[in-house]
This record gives sequence, structure tokens and C-alpha cells, in this order.
Amino acid sequence: MAEKENIKLITQNKKAYHDYFIEETYECGIALAGTEVKSIRQGQINLKDSFASVKSGEVIIIGMHISPYEKGNIFNKDPLRDRKLLMHKAEIRRLIGKIKEDGYSLIPVKVYLKGSKVKVELALAKGKKLYDKRSAIAEKEAKRRMDRKIKEYNQ
Repeated sequence: MAEKENIKLITQNKKAYHDYFIEETYECGIALAGTEVKSIRQGQINLKDSFASVKSGEVIIIGMHISPYEKGNIFNKDPLRDRKLLMHKAEIRRLIGKIKEDGYSLIPVKVYLKGSKVKVELALAKGKKLYDKRSAIAEKEAKRRMDRKIKEYNQ
């Protein structure tokens, strides 16, 4: 029998769900240095302003901040350096075709540990307009009000 993978969420980019319509998600590995992995395990990572792009057939994540490991001294890397994402060639070719369409971006949504490996969930996303954001907020608020009323009614 296949054993269930041990998955531990490190960080999530909640702002991405507010700013973009998420079309598809991809799980990919990430090329890191040893001190960066130790820093990620401590939760010292920020996805807020990061995005991914395809350069010369490779997917590169840009703007992801991994704080330097406090005990890493000379082995620490630049916190904002570009990092290579590990994906299959067929997936990369498919992403290139999708990104060329107007308005699509590659946004990292989650970073998590799967077993002992660090994985990034990359989303193919289309930007929301201001009126889309307002309607999403209004829907959430209406749902919240309905849940409160149902809870009051059931008690």
C-alpha cells in the first residue's frame, strides 16, 4: 500500500487569492542551498511580492525572500536571489504557451515540506480588476452574515 506523504505547510500567499483568479496550480521543487532549507524549516520565508518567469527554458522564481540562517555565517546566500524551480519540460512548454496569453502570470501560492523536500505550489493566475475584488469582498461578507444568522437560529 502507498503511504500518505507527510505534508507540512510553511507559508501561504493569501494576497494572491485576493489579487488574482487562480486557473491552475503546479507542484514543483526548488533548487536551494543548505542554509536556505534550514531557514525555511524555521518559517523564515516571504512570498508577498514574488512571481515566476520562464527564461531560456527554465522557470525562475523572483522576489521570494528567504531570511539568512542565523548560524550560517559564510554559507548564507543573498535573501532575494533568483531561484530555479524544478519542473518537467512538457509542463514548462505548456506554461510558456499559457503565459503568452494576455494577462496571465505565474504566482507562488504555497511553500511546504513534502517528506524532507521543499515544494512550491505555483499558480497560473489572471489578474483581477478592482470591481472583481469588490464583488469578492461583498460575497464573503454576505456569506459571513448568513453563517452568523444560521448559527443564531440553531442555538
